[in-house]
Amino acid sequence: MSTTEMMELQRTIGHLRQCVGSLRTVYGDAAAVRRLANDVERLDIDAGDLDESPPRMTHGGQHERVPVPDTPYDQALWLGADDEGVGGHPHERR
Repeated sequence: MSTTEMMELQRTIGHLRQCVGSLRTVYGDAAAVRRLANDVERLDIDAGDLDESPPRMTHGGQHERVPVPDTPYDQALWLGADDEGVGGHPHERR
């Protein structure tokens, strides 16, 4: 991340912190406000970690392409597979 991006991120986190502070004056110590404050704090910690030790930049290198055939799969591949969540019942397959 460039210095400009880090500065923008820190500025945005600061703005979020101010907004959550304003929400706290309106809603008090509501659970949702505490969670938002915690989220902003986590963002600040993560941004600091990223600034201190940025991850290695990756460049879209060559990826292996795996061909996927357009032909139907052999139905034997699915014998004994669990259909839960997919819909239908095993006795309906033909």
